[in-house]
Amino acid sequence: MRLLSLCLLALIPTVLHADAASPEDKLVGLWGVEQVFGPQLQGTLSIDSRGGEWVAEVAGYQAPVWHAKGEVDLILPGGAGSFHGQESADGRRVAGFWRQPPGVTHDQAYATPVTLLRSQPGVWQGELRPLEDRVSLYLMISRAEDGSLKAFVRNPEFNFGMGRLYKVSLDGSRLTLDDVLRKGDELSGEYDVGQDRVELTLQGFGHFEFTRRDRDHALGFYPATPALEHYLYRQPLTEDDGWQTASPRQADLDLKPLAALVQQILDTQTDSFKTPYIQSLLISRHGKLALEEYFYGFDRERVHDTRSAGKTLAGTLVGIALDHGAKFRLDSPVLPFYPQYHDLANPDPRKQKITVEDLLTMDSGLACDDNDDSSPGNEDTMQSQDRQQDWYRYILDVPMQDEPGDRKAVYCTAAINLLGGVIQGSTGMPLTEFFDRYYAQPLQIRDYHMNLMPKGEAYLGGGIQLRPRDMLKLGQLYLDGGKWHGKRVLSSQWTTAATTQHSFFPASDYAPGHGYGYTWHLFDVKVGTRTYREYMAQGNGGQLVMAVPALDLAVVITAGNYGNFPTWRRFFEDYMPQYIIPAAGG
Repeated sequence: MRLLSLCLLALIPTVLHADAASPEDKLVGLWGVEQVFGPQLQGTLSIDSRGGEWVAEVAGYQAPVWHAKGEVDLILPGGAGSFHGQESADGRRVAGFWRQPPGVTHDQAYATPVTLLRSQPGVWQGELRPLEDRVSLYLMISRAEDGSLKAFVRNPEFNFGMGRLYKVSLDGSRLTLDDVLRKGDELSGEYDVGQDRVELTLQGFGHFEFTRRDRDHALGFYPATPALEHYLYRQPLTEDDGWQTASPRQADLDLKPLAALVQQILDTQTDSFKTPYIQSLLISRHGKLALEEYFYGFDRERVHDTRSAGKTLAGTLVGIALDHGAKFRLDSPVLPFYPQYHDLANPDPRKQKITVEDLLTMDSGLACDDNDDSSPGNEDTMQSQDRQQDWYRYILDVPMQDEPGDRKAVYCTAAINLLGGVIQGSTGMPLTEFFDRYYAQPLQIRDYHMNLMPKGEAYLGGGIQLRPRDMLKLGQLYLDGGKWHGKRVLSSQWTTAATTQHSFFPASDYAPGHGYGYTWHLFDVKVGTRTYREYMAQGNGGQLVMAVPALDLAVVITAGNYGNFPTWRRFFEDYMPQYIIPAAGG
């Protein structure tokens, strides 16, 4: 009893000291919130035609179904979602796409493939799994050298608050985070001392309640949960997605440099908004998946926003369309595929000269530069305006800036997106169906979500959501000359042409100077005395699909460093020559 009393007395100073701590002192530390906004509509989708009337049910909703000549359509009340599908000739299945409207964190609609199977006469059922609308936010508050409070916000999914350092002030319960570099830009909220809770209003997202977090309760802030002191390699699992897996030795890879890279990722100190946030690392050699690691709460089943790495799919679909006899050529003018636009703004004879190849090589000559905020064709400008909802028309209306086909590439997302209209116009198929039939199904891609433009067509400027294992198939497809498991998906002529330089990006603040093929970035990677040719699909934040043909090596990296090119360029400029290529004997 005396020992217990002594222990309690020893604790009293500590308790008194904690109570005496100022509210500002209590603010120091890590705060977090994870929130899923929906979508509400998910689960079993049923279509029931018994009794003559076709009716759909999903998540408590009921809606009439239109059925004619095998076409199946339904629209839920209030624009909550829609489905368009095709009944098979034998009536056993209805395959199509569920379209979910924009959400809180996703400002575009998405199309998700859904297959309904006949469960009994007149009834078809299937699982609806739309893209999750979720956000994770972490607020790190610490003391600056002068004793004031500073903070930064981390958001693994979109990197809200990217590149921003805040000065923290507390007036009573009122909490203000002032952007150090942008005067007048602030976040406001409250700190509830009694509940030990931070409330912040984040423009564009809403109001959030942050709770205090420690190392084991901040899944998206730290590389691994719990902390891993030593990396233990495990061979990737064989699943139903077509990948053959192998150990590093079976794939002719040296595990030592790869383990060193993974350990470096695990040891990352997440104490800055400039922290490298690699969320997945996958490597295949000789067609076998030999390394598959995930970080910051991501896993093999979670799809990832590919951002502009999805542009390379646009070029791939052009090649597939040509392989299947689509009626156009690389030198075909683009405007005839858009006959509905009779009165384009800023008429210019040079617009008539823009060819399919000019779009593929980013030298259309349109006044469109994503790296220039003042450029009329800038992607962010196009997507943030609501005056023109037809994004095909939007980019064709902008003025011409240069002669098309001059082989000086200018980064223009909206022009790449025009390739979608070329494919649709020449094949007569919606892009969602074309992608699914000729790319997703042959490559055994089972989970994906295609982002849509305001008028409902698929957007080919980037942003499709894919599992990293399925992203890696793009690099493997080109390494194997257009085949997947020996079956032809894309002609070898296209894989060669697409990875050959046709234009050039001059060095800029956003990228080193490099060649450009048909939607592939081309680099020379120097390792010791040797130089390796590499082609890359590249997306903002560090979404990378890289292939080194001389080593029969494909690599995928996904990351959350959106808007921070100085950080994510290290993934291909440093990690490839220092760790990954040496592991393959380079």
